[in-house]
Amino acid sequence: MMEPTHDDEAHGGALGARLNWLRAAVLGANDGIVSTAGLVVGVAGATTDRGTLLTAGLAGLLAGSMSMAAGEYVSVSTQRDSEQAALALERRELREQPEAELEELAEILERRGLSPHVAREAALQLTARDALRAHARVELGIDPDELTNPWHAAWASFLAFTVGALLPLLAIVLPPAGVRLLVTVASVLAALVITGWTSARLGAAKPGQAVARNVLGGALAMGITYAAGTLLGAAGV
Repeated sequence: MMEPTHDDEAHGGALGARLNWLRAAVLGANDGIVSTAGLVVGVAGATTDRGTLLTAGLAGLLAGSMSMAAGEYVSVSTQRDSEQAALALERRELREQPEAELEELAEILERRGLSPHVAREAALQLTARDALRAHARVELGIDPDELTNPWHAAWASFLAFTVGALLPLLAIVLPPAGVRLLVTVASVLAALVITGWTSARLGAAKPGQAVARNVLGGALAMGITYAAGTLLGAAGV
């Protein structure tokens, strides 16, 4: 009886993990769009020099992408260390007190809706097949074969932020001076609509509210930084 349920949970967990990674990539790109747009629009309020805008945009892109990558690496490394420590503890408990661990597994399965007899039989079969994997998945919610990889997470964050940041950077330096601000604001707001809608759909939320919050936040960031840049430029700073 446990075979279909186990397979369904495995496939569901894999799908959930992929969706989480995709949602994280969308949010990383969104961060790149908003932070870089705020930076270049703020500088554009103070100067129209293309070289200055490019330098500021590139600096923001590199600083932001490296910061995102480093932060994600540290965060996921901590998570992986915790997972490995939990697996090591479970491995020791299985070696030192196998009967108690078997009873614990049966109790968990029983709490999930199986009858005592079926839970006991399922626990026996799962333990005979692979005791550590059974406890890791059922008790800890960890797949020993798919531990989080900090390098993958770091590179994913770096690339997602960089892709997002390229949009406002190119939009502020490529068009003529007279329309570059308008092109940047319009392209950024359009991109925020897309990332807001995508993140909402991936999270099974209402797109309308997510898009409105995303666009409002981006517009507010650009408005504030532009006003600050304009004041500083007028003051000759």
